[in-house]
Amino acid sequence: MNVITVQHNVAWGERKANFDTIRRLLTAGETAAGSLIVLPEMFSTGYNMEVDAVAESSRSGTEEFLSTLAWEYQSHIVGGLVTRDPSSGKGRNELAVFNPAGRPLALYQKNHTFSYAGESDHYLPGDGLALFDWNGFKVCPLICYDLRFPELFRTAVRAGTTLFTVSANWPASRIGHWNTLLAARAIENLSYVVGVNRVGSDPHHEYSGSSRIIDPQGKILAEADHSETVLSAPADLEGLRAWREEFPALRDMKA
Repeated sequence: MNVITVQHNVAWGERKANFDTIRRLLTAGETAAGSLIVLPEMFSTGYNMEVDAVAESSRSGTEEFLSTLAWEYQSHIVGGLVTRDPSSGKGRNELAVFNPAGRPLALYQKNHTFSYAGESDHYLPGDGLALFDWNGFKVCPLICYDLRFPELFRTAVRAGTTLFTVSANWPASRIGHWNTLLAARAIENLSYVVGVNRVGSDPHHEYSGSSRIIDPQGKILAEADHSETVLSAPADLEGLRAWREEFPALRDMKA
């Protein structure tokens, strides 16, 4: 049971180019059926505050791409996209999850919009989680700035989460925070944490990747540098259960 991350240079506003890049990178690697494939936040457009430019139409090309990819690889897939809230007109920064049959399985809306970059002016924050099952794991997909809020992770662990995915467009200027927080969330929650970031640049930021797959004891199983790449690492559910039994810190959580 492998977790796979795709770290790519997101072409600004060019969905087809980004779809082609994802396919190229996955084709070059080894993606076994039954994997969990995780893509960055807004992977098909870039992290853009212009909702009109990036929101999906009623027939979403990004969702269609994710559905097809999940079916082709007979794997679960998690990828970021933008939809529009019909009431406010603001955007929703979301992660869509598809199962190996190509069917939608879960949809998560980013709980914490990034006010520092003005995201809160253009996107509505979500207020719930979207857990799903993958090969015995309970997976909780989260987005970028959510990583800075440990209480969200605790809520998910109390709901049974054993593996977190964090899809991001995390800038190079704060990449040290990314690396530290991913490890902390894994260690304190005795859970796998899969962080996938982008590389390259957009009109506002430089991105240095550093995607990584971390086990429940904080060990880095796979890590990327600042280039386009695919990471893969096995996820050991029995090992996770054994560690939680040996080191039962979660039982000592106060309500």
